[in-house]
Amino acid sequence: MKDWKTILKKLLYPPVWLMIILVILSTAALAATFVKGLEESPAAYVIYVLSFYTLTVVCIACADVIPGCYRAIRQKVYDNKFGNRYMTDPAFKTHIGLYRSLAVNLLYAAFNLFSGIYYRSAWFMLFAGYYIIMALMRFLLVRYVNKEGIGRNRFKELKRSRLCALILLTVNLALSGAVLMMVYFDRGFEYYGILIYVMAMYTFYITTAAIINVIKYKKYNSPVMSMAKSVNLAAALISMLALETAMLSQFGSDMSPENRRIMIIATGAGISAIIVCISVYNIWKTSKEIKNM
Repeated sequence: MKDWKTILKKLLYPPVWLMIILVILSTAALAATFVKGLEESPAAYVIYVLSFYTLTVVCIACADVIPGCYRAIRQKVYDNKFGNRYMTDPAFKTHIGLYRSLAVNLLYAAFNLFSGIYYRSAWFMLFAGYYIIMALMRFLLVRYVNKEGIGRNRFKELKRSRLCALILLTVNLALSGAVLMMVYFDRGFEYYGILIYVMAMYTFYITTAAIINVIKYKKYNSPVMSMAKSVNLAAALISMLALETAMLSQFGSDMSPENRRIMIIATGAGISAIIVCISVYNIWKTSKEIKNM
């Protein structure tokens, strides 16, 4: 019994050098199997077993190493003055997040605008318009926070939040245009190979984080902070639509064109309805409080 435990331990916890060899060998063997179309050959099943074993030992190693590394990194972040403030000050964290999001939006807007002009593509121009709208909202929020700060002048915060909510309504124009082009002109997004799984994980992560932050930041009772999180949620939901088109392109070959169109229309309509509800709710709430003040 003791010998079996020793053997099992050695199998599940191989040396690092052996794990590296296993990862390289499994990756190369899987790539060769798929490239040459040998998925049903006897050798392929041996490769699948080897790959499963490799994945198992790598996951076990990660489960042992990652928690300790996470705690050590987290402690170093808290020991740093800037990192501590970022982790403990929601207003400062929102401010930094707005700068980061604004920079990304501007880059995407410039890329899509250049591509739209260069390729004479309405698809790229449409998304250039979408990213410009998102960048405009974030610019207005950043400019307000730089001038007034957060939590110092509630009346001005309410007015800036209402303005951004009104602008957020226009995102539906870009969203509707994108859905129409996906449905009638067969446009969409494509992620090749393993990239589609990476994008799927990232999209689900940002959507989950956006929903949590919308709920979490309500307790701070700051219109600007809540609006910033609402904009993040809208962007995450539109990323879900992009992911859906990529998944349909990659895995929906057996689905009829009619069913694909129905799925895209249903998802687009649902996302549009959510964005309209977020915008209208923010406009109604801020207008009511401004009127009372």
